[in-house]
Amino acid sequence: MGDTLLDYDAEAAHYDATRGGVPRAAAAADAVLRLLPPGTRTLLDVACGTGLVTERIARSGLTVLGADAAHGMLRAAAARLPGRAVRADARRLPLPDAAVDAVTAVWLLHLVPFAEEIVAEAARVLRPGGAFLTTVDKDACHDVDSDIDAVLRPHRAAAAGSDRAELVTAYAAAHGLDPMPGTVFTGHGQGTTPRDTARKLRRGYYASWFAGTPADVDALCARLAGLPDQDRPRPDPAYRLACFVRRPAARG
Repeated sequence: MGDTLLDYDAEAAHYDATRGGVPRAAAAADAVLRLLPPGTRTLLDVACGTGLVTERIARSGLTVLGADAAHGMLRAAAARLPGRAVRADARRLPLPDAAVDAVTAVWLLHLVPFAEEIVAEAARVLRPGGAFLTTVDKDACHDVDSDIDAVLRPHRAAAAGSDRAELVTAYAAAHGLDPMPGTVFTGHGQGTTPRDTARKLRRGYYASWFAGTPADVDALCARLAGLPDQDRPRPDPAYRLACFVRRPAARG
């Protein structure tokens, strides 16, 4: 996606291996399938990345398409979704109005400063009664109350998150989407270690919530290095998947 915080062309080669691989993708896909309205026949996965989640949403009777703006990600997705992956900005989808029954945006809105534009575009391409499913509060979900979180918490800017549930709900309402019950799923393989947290901090992986100086990074990494069990993963996060349904068109 344009204006995101990491170079996802560069990330594509190792993205799956560093993001929980198949177990996390399968959990996300299962959560999506639990929330799809009956009769859903077409689904667009926005910012589909490598397609690891997208291909697991596919089932008999459901046509699943993927869209991503990063060439590297799309190359991987195209291998998993032959003929069904397209390069596109989530704010300008290459679909007519009311074209699909569902739109998903998993692990996307926390990365961008234009979340409302993505919600608006999802609403545009949804048919009445169709569902928009998106993860919310992602950064907050990574706080599992571990010793690592005790170090990082004073520096978390969760209140500034672009995927805060209350913000996304307001955007959805403004664009004709009504909230429905959501669900949670486990971020398998995302329980981090002190050593890996320090590495990611230095590489800018936490730019969506951390705005500290290089001196702050050095200080936090020193504290992380003092924690016990440097290579023991702490608990996995539980991600939130929100659901919004497109209102029927108003009668004239």
